[in-house]
Amino acid sequence: MSGSLSVALTGNPNTGKSTIFNELTGARQKIGNWPGVTVDKKVGYVRHNDKDIMIVDLPGTYSVNARSPEERIVIDYLMENHTDLVVDVVDSSNIERNLFLTLQLLEKGIPLIIDLNMQDEAKKRGIKIDVKKLENFLGFPVLLTVARDGSSLKNMLNVFTSISMEGYGPSEKLQAHIAKAKEIESTVTDEKSRQEQLIELRYAFIDEILRESVTFSHVGTTTSEKIDHVLANGILAIPAFLLIMYAVFQITFEWIGQPIADFVDELVNDQFLGWASETLADAGVADWMQSLVCDGIIGGVGSVITFVPLIFILFFCLSFLDGTGYMARVAFIMDPIMRRCGLTGKGVMPLMMGFGCGVPSIMGARALDTEKDRMLSIMAAPFLTCGAKLPIMALFAAMFFPDDAANVVFAMYVVGVVMAIVSTKLLSHTTFKDDNSTFLLELPPYRMPDMKTVLLETWDKGKGYLVKAGTIIFLGCVILWFLSAFNSEGMVKDLNDSFLASIGSVIGYLFVFQGFGNWEAGAAVLSGVLAKESVVSTIGILYGMPDISAEAEDAVETAEVMLGTGMGSAFTPLSAIAFMVFSQLYTPCVTALGTIKKEAGGFKWMVFAAVYMFVLAWVVSLLVYQIGSLLGF
Repeated sequence: MSGSLSVALTGNPNTGKSTIFNELTGARQKIGNWPGVTVDKKVGYVRHNDKDIMIVDLPGTYSVNARSPEERIVIDYLMENHTDLVVDVVDSSNIERNLFLTLQLLEKGIPLIIDLNMQDEAKKRGIKIDVKKLENFLGFPVLLTVARDGSSLKNMLNVFTSISMEGYGPSEKLQAHIAKAKEIESTVTDEKSRQEQLIELRYAFIDEILRESVTFSHVGTTTSEKIDHVLANGILAIPAFLLIMYAVFQITFEWIGQPIADFVDELVNDQFLGWASETLADAGVADWMQSLVCDGIIGGVGSVITFVPLIFILFFCLSFLDGTGYMARVAFIMDPIMRRCGLTGKGVMPLMMGFGCGVPSIMGARALDTEKDRMLSIMAAPFLTCGAKLPIMALFAAMFFPDDAANVVFAMYVVGVVMAIVSTKLLSHTTFKDDNSTFLLELPPYRMPDMKTVLLETWDKGKGYLVKAGTIIFLGCVILWFLSAFNSEGMVKDLNDSFLASIGSVIGYLFVFQGFGNWEAGAAVLSGVLAKESVVSTIGILYGMPDISAEAEDAVETAEVMLGTGMGSAFTPLSAIAFMVFSQLYTPCVTALGTIKKEAGGFKWMVFAAVYMFVLAWVVSLLVYQIGSLLGF
């Protein structure tokens, strides 16, 4: 019989729910955000037995108390939308904990198909579940699946297209449990006491389920437990984590990602740009149009394309690690440390990415549990020293502190980390103080990741960067080109006569008390909003060193030459430190700002981040210069 069918997948995190979704729907997916929040909305389609099936992958959650965005999305969707089938995906190897959500959903009157996934893991742990007994105990259908097994997923689709939930309903035992739960909810007025009684009631009922339908046999130490003896060991956990992260960054920024990025950069910004420039010149195209196409459009798009290999490879590595189950251990290990900074353990990974690039760091905040944690992580990430800030630090340190350049650069990293912590603590007690953070986490078994899921997640996140951030930085490049190429009388040959010089003079006045109140510094600050890499290039051009590379090592090599230009007299060692501090902390680049707008849900937070970080950077750099002056530096 032909027709259409809607299916909603729900369950705890790390139950294989997303793997089932990806295996069933493949490339026929649409990824967006749920209205009003930044949590992913995943909808996919599959055709089976002449039926078009729409599958919605609801966010993973441990409960439906409507406290977090995920919990609100799940319960609102299931209660307000007419969905033909609701599938509760349960990790069979951790059935006791997973059935807690199952009971909550059944208490809400939501008919379920209970999918006992990860049967392979359950067998390894000596867990055997009697499907018929479980069905009789609850009154609802039960499936057995292994998420990456095609035959079990085909059987799931067969069930979807043939089953009618009208023939199922809560058993007498389940009805009695639901009645007791409703009684507690209506008679116990103290919320804390009510929740404690409900939790006790649910686990008592789960114990009955396990005694009736589940058999446990001891199989000795599991592979996951053996690995955790090393990777989650109290002494070795942090060094192991740092070593793994070092490998991820080496893969991304040295071994694989950077060579590809260099190749793309040469292809786009050298060969293609050179060809376009010659072609336009030979065709007699006007100078302003040549400049717009080559310097504005191709330069802008090229700056985005160059970053794409790094973004995709970094996301691939992190998605792969997440699929192994290791990332859950990282969150658990780092939780005590992160809580002192105002975040939970899950916040460490998005922030770690900030040392590579702020964009994936901001995007990575979507993995956090609460809106408060997400916003705090988003606001903290841009303070860290990304790869684009390093050339600024390297150039100024080599010029003004040649004997201590490495220590000065390291100090800027420390400044970024300290200000990220200070900002998080400040915002957690002011702007986001009303949203309490929680930390509930299952440690899934180690497993080989499903590569289809890893690749789909990588593509989804990488595509988001390419489409959203690319359009914003493209527009910014065109605007900066216009400002540097024109004034009110037309196109200029001398930068000193451009709109950029005029605007730079106005901006320069803001930094008189920081020791770098000249228009060149003001223009460099403005260009840094476009892209932090352009600060070094802008300074080089304005002070008579055209075509300076943004690579950190090249910046160091040209420092001695730069010291002999006007830059040597425009800055003192103290004002150079103030400029470095300001560059470390001020408004993120337009790509990061665009990502903040997307992830935080509107212009309000993008503007807040831009102004808040600029003011904070201005104040800190002012203190650095003025206190340094008082101390005689």
